[in-house]
Amino acid sequence: MATRHERAGLSREKVLDAALELVDQVGVDGLSMRKLGAALGVEAMTLYHYVPNKDALLSGLVERTATRAFTVDAAAGWQAMLRGFAAGFRRELLAHPGVVPLVATRPVTTPSALRELETAVAILRAAGFGTREAFHVVNTVATFTTGHCLAEVDPPGAAPPALAGPDPAALPHLAEAVRDGLGTPADHEARFAFALDALIDGFARVLARRSPDEGGRASTPSAQGDHQGGPASA
Repeated sequence: MATRHERAGLSREKVLDAALELVDQVGVDGLSMRKLGAALGVEAMTLYHYVPNKDALLSGLVERTATRAFTVDAAAGWQAMLRGFAAGFRRELLAHPGVVPLVATRPVTTPSALRELETAVAILRAAGFGTREAFHVVNTVATFTTGHCLAEVDPPGAAPPALAGPDPAALPHLAEAVRDGLGTPADHEARFAFALDALIDGFARVLARRSPDEGGRASTPSAQGDHQGGPASA
């Protein structure tokens, strides 16, 4: 005989997808097992068959988002790979703004995300980065993308803040920037692309400064002990 869960047509994936939609509508603070159960047409207690508590539900939302967001093109060169990864990650996060704060504060350790990370590191290693450097590169791009999305999204139901036109006499540069679309979606897109280009250009310079006998470490001032604080720690 079919169980009540089976009759309801539920699965863990369906529960998480419904929770993701609910968070997009009411935010993380508005998410509850009761509301989620109502959205799925079941009693709240039914959901505990799939997630033991709300904390596990929130971690599941990060897992579900990461599974769809973390994609790496194994055939791409390292720069194209990083650009594609950042663009896809940002696109998925902006599609579900309510979950962005969760992704920013909870570790992403799903098997699929770790496999994508391994692929990204392999591409960077083949390009000449050391293993630790490769992890630093991916983490830097992921952290930058998450932080940028945090700055882009508004709380569910909130109206985007309007930046009043500043006094051109007192703040001429800010006034010009506002006239040119500062804070608009197009501005966010341009700002993201600009900063990502700067990051990747910086990573490329790390490779360009590398000497052949360094065995996977960059010839940066800190690596050579020229930084005021002394040699970089291993």
